[in-house]
Amino acid sequence: MKIGVMSDTHLREVTEKLIWIVEDLFKDTDMILHAGDLGSETVLIYLEAMGVTAVRGNLDPVEVVRSLPAKRIIEAGTKKIGLMHGWGGYTDLAQKIRPEFGRIDCLVFGHSHFPTNEVMGNELYFNPGTATGTPRASKNSVGFLHVDDTIRGEIITID
Repeated sequence: MKIGVMSDTHLREVTEKLIWIVEDLFKDTDMILHAGDLGSETVLIYLEAMGVTAVRGNLDPVEVVRSLPAKRIIEAGTKKIGLMHGWGGYTDLAQKIRPEFGRIDCLVFGHSHFPTNEVMGNELYFNPGTATGTPRASKNSVGFLHVDDTIRGEIITID
């Protein structure tokens, strides 16, 4: 199974770059996840129409916050993926989020705008970075999760 992962799009409208990510870069995926801070209800409507599973972020407008949960557990084959945006400072972000979930194999999160692809214990901690985000990030990136007997992350720089 191949899962496309993005976060922190921060878009007021659907852009050509977002369409390219969803419809071209992620075209051969079994599932697409968005780890929050979509940016607008317009983006939410597009992503939902494309079958993207998302959670709300700390900067999403009220229309998005009302429509999306703060966290989800995604079943991918025999693996469980915890999906949540994050909050507060960026130091130890994954460790702050992790207690929100029970047994999972992978934690997907956003918020920091910087990619993370790290195994700690038996769990993968995965942040795809910002897909279309802000100047604070030096590069835009997304990711893939490859799921079979194990779960492995891959970060793709898209600038």
